[in-house]
Amino acid sequence: MTKRLNAKELAALTEIDTPTICNTLDILAPDYQSKGFIVEPFFCLRPEMKPIVGYAKTATCRAIEPSSQTPRQAVDKRHGYWAYLDKAPKPAISVVQDLDGAQAGFGAFWGEVNSTIHQAFGCLGTVTNGSIRDLDAFADGFQAIAGLVGPSHAHVHLVDYAVDVNVLGMVVRDGDLVHADCHGAVVIPDNVARDVVKTADLQARREAVILDACRKPGFTLDRLKKAYKDAAKVT
Repeated sequence: MTKRLNAKELAALTEIDTPTICNTLDILAPDYQSKGFIVEPFFCLRPEMKPIVGYAKTATCRAIEPSSQTPRQAVDKRHGYWAYLDKAPKPAISVVQDLDGAQAGFGAFWGEVNSTIHQAFGCLGTVTNGSIRDLDAFADGFQAIAGLVGPSHAHVHLVDYAVDVNVLGMVVRDGDLVHADCHGAVVIPDNVARDVVKTADLQARREAVILDACRKPGFTLDRLKKAYKDAAKVT
């Protein structure tokens, strides 16, 4: 198993936006050019926040119909889920799939209470295809990437946790490294995570050559062609 990133390595990833992360994965993990990231419309609670990076704590929920669990079973599941949140690795990002299909978000799993509970367990935010509410009362600094905003929790209840989920087109497994910001979210494969910062720097230096050619007075087509050739030589 690949060793988890340390605090310094995680902090470095928060200095890079999610589109740039996706760009680096085009190079480091070509298979990720068509998977591993959000592809559906979403709402970002705090677009001004810098990126968050953490290890996925996954769960599923429903809200249209009441739970078939007994009250005792519901309490046991909730306590088990909390124990799961309490375990390493940290920091974490809660990734919750609403299983209500076309009506996902009928009832909000996320609001003031759950954001505060999850933050207390070391979660930096959530990524969900479901809904969120209590926008002005969300835990301070807790980010949310959600399918929609809604007023009610309806019959929302936890179905399962520590399972594979598909949230807004992004498939996530328990423990995956997730990067999220106002642009969406992406899973960073463990085997290339330590190469992302270096690759992002290389891409930035290559792009700088092209951008400089476009921004200087006297732009021409030939200058742009030359800039692309020069950029490819940057190492």
